Amino acid sequence: MTSSPAESIRPFRIAIPQTDLDDLHDRLDRTRWPDQLPGTAWAYGVPADYLRELVGYWRHTYNWRAAQARLNEWPQFITTIDGADVHFAHVRSPVPDATPLIITHGWPGSIVEFLDVVGPLTDPAAHGGDPADAFHVVVPSIPGFGLSGPTTQTGWEAGRIADAWAELMRRLGYERFGAQGGDWGAAISRELGRAHPDRVIGVHLNLLPGAQAATEPTAEELAELTPDERERTLTSWRRWAEWSREGTGYAVQQSTRPQTLAYGLTDSPVGQLAWIVEKFREWTDSVDLPEEAVDRDRMLTNVMLYWLTGTAGSSARVYYERAHASGRAAAPAVPSPTPTAIALFPAEIQLPLRHKAERTENLVRWTEFDRGGHFAAMEEPDLLAGDVRAFFRQLRENQAR
Repeated sequence: MTSSPAESIRPFRIAIPQTDLDDLHDRLDRTRWPDQLPGTAWAYGVPADYLRELVGYWRHTYNWRAAQARLNEWPQFITTIDGADVHFAHVRSPVPDATPLIITHGWPGSIVEFLDVVGPLTDPAAHGGDPADAFHVVVPSIPGFGLSGPTTQTGWEAGRIADAWAELMRRLGYERFGAQGGDWGAAISRELGRAHPDRVIGVHLNLLPGAQAATEPTAEELAELTPDERERTLTSWRRWAEWSREGTGYAVQQSTRPQTLAYGLTDSPVGQLAWIVEKFREWTDSVDLPEEAVDRDRMLTNVMLYWLTGTAGSSARVYYERAHASGRAAAPAVPSPTPTAIALFPAEIQLPLRHKAERTENLVRWTEFDRGGHFAAMEEPDLLAGDVRAFFRQLRENQAR
């Protein structure tokens, strides 16, 4: 990892001062709780009885030091790209000629999402897989998020982040590499393949922005589809309509007034927790509680990266930048020439349609799973890692023919 002084890559370890943890505990002890209407459950937002119990667990049982040690098992670094400090983990495979792969989280996620997939990707043989499917994995924190935040400039949207990722991989000596992502990580990974097709081998996505039925399909549109495609299109529309009606409040706020939101979330750990945990309940393959789909301690570690770095506001700004973009960032996305795989998890908030995906992607793999949701790497790490390995194996085999 040689570089010029301007491109220096600096070793990094997470080392949160005890005073920060003491401050968190003091704030949790002094939480000022709102009232709640009886019998409303999750209809008005996160219910108070659930959050009180979760906060009690956070305060008295959850162990940040154990989580910090787990994250520090990854070799981590910071480098400055385009004026922003970019934090990343770089976990090399024991297989020397493994395929380089950059995997990107979204909101309200973090690098914590990938704790259970990096091992199977870097060392598949140790997890019952084929060493030929190994990857050298790069796990960056998006500028403005967690250990890559806060940002100090405007304009950090998906295209600029993708360009930064291309530069990051160049600094690491990877001229050709793959990309994977969901949520904002999907938008960034797709843009990587679109803007840098000479360098990106393939793009694996577990969400494809814009491929859902965003308007109610007409009878004429449905008539052109097979019965299965017709039913999927109607399901996609119903899900999108419900989400547009009931689930977009966070996005509207973060797209319009992220600074105003930041005061409350940066000052109140319970506010930060509620803002995030609501999405782990609504977007996962759970019925009643988010812990049915994701590990409670892992979810709290994810929240901690926002709280300890004070990046509630700077992470929200990516929504503002998208909503107020101009130039390249605002232009309609042109089709991507890079081979692309879509992995569908049934509880995903946006249900993509294959006939729409084929219009904008060089689609070479389409996999549908029977469980899992938006946070696929946390909910179903084995399914996600297995599909990533299968996709890049498919690309190698096609190239060898």
